[in-house]
Amino acid sequence: MDTTDDLHAEALATFDALFEQAQSAGEPDRTAMTVATAALDARPSARIVLLKAHDARGFVFYTHLDGRKGRELQANPHAALLFHWPRVRGGVQVRIEGPVAIVDDAEADAYFATRPRGSQLGAWASRQSEPLESREAFERGLADREREFEGREVPRPPRWTGLRVRPERIEFWYAGGHRLHERHAYACDRAGEWSKRMLYP
Repeated sequence: MDTTDDLHAEALATFDALFEQAQSAGEPDRTAMTVATAALDARPSARIVLLKAHDARGFVFYTHLDGRKGRELQANPHAALLFHWPRVRGGVQVRIEGPVAIVDDAEADAYFATRPRGSQLGAWASRQSEPLESREAFERGLADREREFEGREVPRPPRWTGLRVRPERIEFWYAGGHRLHERHAYACDRAGEWSKRMLYP
């Protein structure tokens, strides 16, 4: 393994260690992360979603492709992720930036099959991000889906899938006294070479 691969592996191992510490520290949900996207007009938007998988290939979350973040990521397939674990080491943030790709159907199907049935039905009933006339209308749609799939497994909706962020930049931010924080940034250049730098707080 060469030096640049060593740095990539180091960054992922650091994330894994902090992710485990977040569980031990009692973070309410260590998988919660902000996902920031931007439309083609460069206007950003952000929301919190849940991390569902991560490995050397990247960080995966699931959504409707026809919702706002799905549409933005198809038009401009780049995202920034932010984890904040205030109970770890006095406060830790992890910032991840990189291109986004849709996971393959087999991976999406396998994850969808693990979801509670109510969540599966909700994925069919929700027209994510579109205007909703009333809560009652949504509940009627959910009841319709319950009847449609009664007595059989719920398949994955064709426009509901996973998105994988392949990191090109990973920054670890550690809280320090007097706002003298500690920051370490790993970055991958266009040639695929990783570097590591310490940043001013």
